[in-house]
Amino acid sequence: MPEGDTVAQAARRLREALAGHRLVRADLRVPRLATADLRGRLVLDVVPRGKHLLTRVEGGLTLHSHLRMDGSWRVFPAGRRWTGGPAHQIRAVLDTGARVAVGYRLPVLDLLRTADEPRVVGHLGPDLLGADWDADEALRRLLADPAREVGPALLDQRNLAGVGNVFMAELCFIAGVTPWTPVGEVAAPDRLVAEARRLLVANRDRPDRTTTTRTHPRERGVRGSPGPRLYVYGRAGRPCLLCGATVRTATESRDRAGQERPAFWCPRCQRGPAPA
Repeated sequence: MPEGDTVAQAARRLREALAGHRLVRADLRVPRLATADLRGRLVLDVVPRGKHLLTRVEGGLTLHSHLRMDGSWRVFPAGRRWTGGPAHQIRAVLDTGARVAVGYRLPVLDLLRTADEPRVVGHLGPDLLGADWDADEALRRLLADPAREVGPALLDQRNLAGVGNVFMAELCFIAGVTPWTPVGEVAAPDRLVAEARRLLVANRDRPDRTTTTRTHPRERGVRGSPGPRLYVYGRAGRPCLLCGATVRTATESRDRAGQERPAFWCPRCQRGPAPA
């Protein structure tokens, strides 16, 4: 699931493949961009901002994409068969002649002036992986509505940019609170913000997202593998790694109908309100 760490990894792959090279082909397969032509333009940089990707090209243009739930960018050497989904799912092709970046299932793809980037990312809170990360501002935004549930507050990119459903569940577990706990009742919320930053930085360069710190005796890995990489996310019906209670799951709505997502928690390790 694309979150701040995987978006940063995608940006790095795209930057290594495209930055400093001119495009010999730029195929943007969405109707409103059908006539856009970026051929011959130099790719200047690829910048992640929360869950957004900003591919900047000369001439003051930026190709803005967002992966949401299942979008992806794949990079291939010239001549290599593209893999990542059927051809009808391809939304963008950026070709330098040596490398090809192919965007699959991109729900958001826009071409805008680089000067207008704040129009699409200016609403975001401090970026957990950004060079300008501001923990105090993130904490201020997170606590602006103390009655709001901590799960939706963490997922709100206007508070801090980069947390998705996986990190939300893991952060609530580490903090010992359920996702439905009012954020104003979370002990030491500054530590919650610091832990969010620590987890995303730790996973920025990992191929497999990991939040656990050791092999746990309740569920050891097979043949020397490190064992479970996540405490509760995706572990519904299985024993908690710390206490052995059965991990539960329920719907978390992010405060909005139609945006329901599964939430996971341990009923023994995490205190606070929860669905029956």
